[in-house]
Amino acid sequence: MSAAVVLPRSAAEDMVAESGPLSHLRVDELRRYGEELDAIREEILADRGTRDRRYILRLIGTQRALALGSRLAMLAACAFHPWLALPWASMSAFLVVLGLGTLGLALAKILENMEIGHNILHAQWDWMGDPEVRSDRWEWDHVCPASQWRHSHNVVHHMWTNVMGRDRDVGYGMLRVTERQRWSPFYAIQPLSFLVMMALFEWFIALHDIEVAHVWSGKRSWDEARPLVRDGLRKVGRQVLKDYVLWPVLAGPFFLWVLGANFVANVLRNVWTFIIIFCGHFPAGVHHFAKGSVEGETRGHWYARQMLGSCNIDGGRLFHVMSGNLSHQIEHHLFPDLPSNRYPEIAPRVRTIAARYGIDYNTGSLRRQFGTTVAKVLRFTLPGPVPAAH
Repeated sequence: MSAAVVLPRSAAEDMVAESGPLSHLRVDELRRYGEELDAIREEILADRGTRDRRYILRLIGTQRALALGSRLAMLAACAFHPWLALPWASMSAFLVVLGLGTLGLALAKILENMEIGHNILHAQWDWMGDPEVRSDRWEWDHVCPASQWRHSHNVVHHMWTNVMGRDRDVGYGMLRVTERQRWSPFYAIQPLSFLVMMALFEWFIALHDIEVAHVWSGKRSWDEARPLVRDGLRKVGRQVLKDYVLWPVLAGPFFLWVLGANFVANVLRNVWTFIIIFCGHFPAGVHHFAKGSVEGETRGHWYARQMLGSCNIDGGRLFHVMSGNLSHQIEHHLFPDLPSNRYPEIAPRVRTIAARYGIDYNTGSLRRQFGTTVAKVLRFTLPGPVPAAH
């Protein structure tokens, strides 16, 4: 699950774990903290069964029905438009049905990307033995190939969460979100970069594993990047063909209307995904770490780093499902391979453990988490000092 190494008990257990947010903990306390979280993980792994299987299979069925129904609604609006009696009523009805189809398709894409695809690709459902719902076979409705996302997200980001110089998700190479990032003139335009990334988020994710900046600077060879670019272009081609050619062609003379509706659905999905992900990683109070602080990292320390580097979002059951349960980003980073439908039930236990050991558990409303994230983006647009890392 992680790169953490469980070290043997030593005479150093009475020493302070480290400086910074964990300085109040002795090493033996950090070890017990990790053991308590391990116990939760093992309990859920042993308890997976019929209700979990029913949850994901029903959700996949619901999502597919919603996607197909929404696309058919778009085509129905186009098919019946010429036959409605009054011109004004015709256009009004057309726009209403097309709008509903667009919104439904956006919701279907959100469900597929967030609660279904993201979590399947984390191997949360491999235990079922279902050949369709496997992390190594699922290809999601996204321009980023699943295999590339599994590497950049599962391996790099989850292993090195918020470790400066190792976790490439800190600002995604475009944004300065912490004072630990040295300022450059490029960050002066980051309010605009923020908005562009929000609207086109899936396209930036598609470039993430290629590391375009490193290829451009020569830090990564073109020979290494070429297969990633080739596979990425193939996936982009399939997505563009589906959303912007085949479905619009079925609309006949309303080709451009359906093409536009598909584009709007994708943008809505991108905006929602962006907001949820940024609220899980960049709000006020989140911690970042120097490379040296993770040398010889124990499992308890790894757990603590995941908790300090992640943020939850308060909300109801529907909100959690539509967020892919990444509203429980802390639980997801602690246990990325547990079924996402279990995060709400273990969150209170995780929070209690955090309080017992005095480790920050960052949670708040969507308004608070996104508001403080935006404030950070605006603040770090300007140059500022870089403090010593802990």
